[in-house]
Amino acid sequence: MMQGHDMSSMKKSNSAMGQPGDPAKVTQTIEIVMEDTMRFTPGEINVKAGDTVRFLIKNSGKVPHEMVIGLADEMRAHAAMMQKMPGMKHAEPNMISLNPGQKSGLVWQFTQAGTVDFACLVAGHMEAGMIGKVKVG
Repeated sequence: MMQGHDMSSMKKSNSAMGQPGDPAKVTQTIEIVMEDTMRFTPGEINVKAGDTVRFLIKNSGKVPHEMVIGLADEMRAHAAMMQKMPGMKHAEPNMISLNPGQKSGLVWQFTQAGTVDFACLVAGHMEAGMIGKVKVG
């Protein structure tokens, strides 16, 4: 298991994807289920620029999953790195890893209009289609 791996490539684009949100300023709550069909439900979310969203995330599957908020190209590069280091664990404000049956939350503020992605970077999951979109209007 690797500790403290470098996520600096994903951090550079925080301005485009938003920033960690203040739980006291949550404007909406969205429930997301991660499934072994390699899908998020819902797979597409609409929010307004400036919204602070509390994601209530549940892993309904039988294998570990994670939700990472970022930009697709950067997440693909990170997923490729994870293929080489499958025991990697994450501890960043834009991501959460859950074991089967676990539930947890993540608070994120979407600061600009555009499209932000979210994906599961467990080895092979994003490649199998476990990716979603947040449309920020």
